[in-house]
Amino acid sequence: MSTALPPLIDALLDPRRYPHVVDRVEVIETHASWLLLAGDFAYKIKKTITLPFLDYGTLARREAFCRAELVLNHRLAPELYLDVLPIGGTPGQPQLGATPAIEWAVRMRRFDESGRLDRVAARGDLQPAHLSQLAATLKVFWQAAAVAAPDTRFGAPDQVLAAARENFVELRQLLPQADQAQVEQLAHWTEEEFARRAADFAARKAGGYVREGHGDLHLANLVLIDGQVTPFDCIEFNEDFRWNDPASEIAFVWIDLLDHRQPGLAAWFLNAWLECSGDFQALAVLRFYAVYRAVVRAKIAALRAGQEDAGQRQADLDSARVYLQLAWQIAAPPPPTLVITCGLSGSGKTTASSARVLDQTLEGAGNIVRLRSDVERKRLFGLAPQQNSGSALDDGIYTAEATTRTYARLLELARDLLAAGWPVIVDAAFLRREERATFRALAAELGIGFAILATEAPAEELRRRLVARSGDASEATLEVLEKQLAWFEPLDDAEHACTISTH
Repeated sequence: MSTALPPLIDALLDPRRYPHVVDRVEVIETHASWLLLAGDFAYKIKKTITLPFLDYGTLARREAFCRAELVLNHRLAPELYLDVLPIGGTPGQPQLGATPAIEWAVRMRRFDESGRLDRVAARGDLQPAHLSQLAATLKVFWQAAAVAAPDTRFGAPDQVLAAARENFVELRQLLPQADQAQVEQLAHWTEEEFARRAADFAARKAGGYVREGHGDLHLANLVLIDGQVTPFDCIEFNEDFRWNDPASEIAFVWIDLLDHRQPGLAAWFLNAWLECSGDFQALAVLRFYAVYRAVVRAKIAALRAGQEDAGQRQADLDSARVYLQLAWQIAAPPPPTLVITCGLSGSGKTTASSARVLDQTLEGAGNIVRLRSDVERKRLFGLAPQQNSGSALDDGIYTAEATTRTYARLLELARDLLAAGWPVIVDAAFLRREERATFRALAAELGIGFAILATEAPAEELRRRLVARSGDASEATLEVLEKQLAWFEPLDDAEHACTISTH
């Protein structure tokens, strides 16, 4: 980064230059911009630079990119991005809002920096509810986002692989010899994983999944404002970075939560997005994208190391190595396991499975996927998770046939996810031995671990919980519970032997 400020930026440090109350002006420099924090507002001025992936070389281009930044960020943060202002006068005597323009700025509403999610996570205040809300916001955003045309390069398999390969070309030049073995290990895995998933990348593009997204969706570009997580600072300067598969964007949030040593919250976010989107096919390519994102972070740290003094250089190299290790942790996770719940309505299956998702001491890498029968049943019938079906007992989406279809769908999803290396927990009643045996047989077929998460409570407590329940995907009633009590088939000795505690 520069040590001396350009005349324009230096002049704009004077609070008297602003048409509103300013006590002092702070400046933040990034590789591509200057950010001036002045009173209630922030002014972002782009640097006169040209890089391989970015061209702010002319005033006209900087104006165009300022306007693009405003429009693109209005999609997710309209309350933050206000307008684009000309800066007139001279570099030494600038006038905000005056013309003819000697420079352009994006004017934004300031927010409390302590609300950035990287800082919220660092002090231990990030909650599952924040990530559930973010997942829901992103799902709505991507539903409305423009779809990449089939003949564009965006999301095409060869482009995906080319971008991944480029990272390793640069890392081979940037990192010391001692780190090259891990670089080559990851490069080899990337080639093999792409070969395994090439058809999946092609299917994602053909299926219209590649869209005009955010492009830089990490925790420092997410901020908590009035209890709501707001994404900001999307990439405006490079279409290739912005147009991508939502799996790539989700992967960025996921790896950043892992990097912040929050594997439980990483798993929670992944599941919140899967639950509201239903896009389980994304998991076929998500691990590739997650490794790609971690390697990009390693490359950025290595690039910084080449620009800093000796003391900071070592810290940046260490950071690059941490990201490479994270990439390998994602690339080579422990063998997957299959866990199913078993319990009557109101016994705490969803609570226990939620705790299992958040407690990653067993599953390890923040990658356990939960399948909820209440959610997938509704999805089969075109309903949203929280939408009430209006079904009566043994009717609508709760007929015997609907239940058979639901368990078949859960089995299909579990098979695909386990085969792709994702540990799975299936949150369903599993009141019949035959249902439990089918999933146990799947685990035996795949040669993976199997366990039953059994939940129970006294009948009166179950009734109390169902009466008090609200805001959940389940539609179980007291009438449903009474029927379950009559035909529940308890665990046998063999099943008890593989039961895990809910405490």
